[in-house]
Amino acid sequence: MTKLLIILISLNSTLATGQDRLMAGVDSLLILPDSVRPFSIENFYQLILQNHPVAKQTGLLTEVARQEIRMARGNFDPKLEVEFLSKNYQDQEYYSILNGSVKFPSIFPVDPVIGVEKNSGAFLNPERYIDNEFNYQQFYAGISLPLGRGLITDERRAALRQAELFREMTEAEQVKLINKLLLDAAKEYWQWYYAYYNYQLLNRSVRIAEEIFRRTKVNYEYGEAAQIDTVQAKITWQQRIIDQQESYLEFQNTGIKLSAFLWDSLSNPLALDMHWAPVRQPELWLMTASGLEELSNQAKASHPELQKLNIKLQQLEVERKLAAEYLKPQLNLNYYLLNQPFDPEWNTSLQFTDDYKFGIDFSFPVFLRKERSKLAQTKLKLTSTQFELTLTEREIINEISSTYNQLVNLQSVMQQQRDMVRNYERLLAAELLNLEQGESDLFKINVQQEKLIYSQTKWLKLLAEFEKQKAYLYWAAGTRKLG
Repeated sequence: MTKLLIILISLNSTLATGQDRLMAGVDSLLILPDSVRPFSIENFYQLILQNHPVAKQTGLLTEVARQEIRMARGNFDPKLEVEFLSKNYQDQEYYSILNGSVKFPSIFPVDPVIGVEKNSGAFLNPERYIDNEFNYQQFYAGISLPLGRGLITDERRAALRQAELFREMTEAEQVKLINKLLLDAAKEYWQWYYAYYNYQLLNRSVRIAEEIFRRTKVNYEYGEAAQIDTVQAKITWQQRIIDQQESYLEFQNTGIKLSAFLWDSLSNPLALDMHWAPVRQPELWLMTASGLEELSNQAKASHPELQKLNIKLQQLEVERKLAAEYLKPQLNLNYYLLNQPFDPEWNTSLQFTDDYKFGIDFSFPVFLRKERSKLAQTKLKLTSTQFELTLTEREIINEISSTYNQLVNLQSVMQQQRDMVRNYERLLAAELLNLEQGESDLFKINVQQEKLIYSQTKWLKLLAEFEKQKAYLYWAAGTRKLG
């Protein structure tokens, strides 16, 4: 029997507890102690959606869109107009003109107006003359009807439709910003997940290496181990400490990055409590080809980027219709009833063929170069946006397929890595058995431990990367899976 066999006997309790605990590895590692509270990604998402400044900022887009619509509807507000002109010279009234009216713009191609005139004076323009039958007053009511340009659409109606489309675009922009915020949050969460459990893993390895060094040192003092064994055990322990310190630094920094997403209801930043720990649902992720097709179809229908481009096409279509309207001649019909249906004495009368003003306005550019150019430019923008929509849709579908393939591959690699962890556990157990029989040494034990720790760390990293890719898949599809 070698001296290492004597060491093994003295270290039996350590190797039976510490080493077995390490080999049981990640399964037992993922079980949180009672002093630590789980902080799931669902809870994380909920806090973000409630209190994060970006989430609140996106809510302002709704108000911006509402004000745009309000401003566009202002073009249809009734308008009160009053005109008063007076001239007196050398104690003589040349004229006194008062014209007050209320116009009622509408979404229809008709602008009603009602008003009253009161004109008098020695040198009043005959066009404005009103006799003294009703104290120089005259009521009028009429309409202005465009029969050419403006009959189908005009600037006011186009502006209102553009504002309504802008509201839909802001809703799509809200979804886009929130999805990106949650994607960034998910990446930081799963990085924190890896850092936390990797730190716990290396903590465990430090305790085992320290115990092995202590027992080896005791055996050296009793002459049962060579001095070089204590040096080797101490080097292993020191290396474990260095790895632990590096993992702790990463754990701290990932916690700080994660805290950037945590805010209270008063918009005060929150710090991540060290008594909270990340958790992961161990369910098996499975997406079939039909599930992938359904996700792709959902992306085509509701992806915010595609929605924004579709809305942009609708906006350009509004511009095209307005530009096409300018190719028509301007032909406006104006008709005003005078003192009808009520005169200033409130006597009822309604005669369309008596007491009225009638007029027609006509204008038409000869070459229409400006109008035809505007229409052509809008059509070019429509074609360009349609190309952009087609390309963006193709890129989104390709991104979904590519991410899905990565997930399938990662799932396979994770399973292989998990099997590797189990095999390294078997190798370490076999090496310990060899040590019992005097056919191994401390160096070989350390090598197997190093490989086991590395494989466990890599498995944790793959697990975190898999969860990141899941979040990225749903982001690529323009949706989000809260969990």
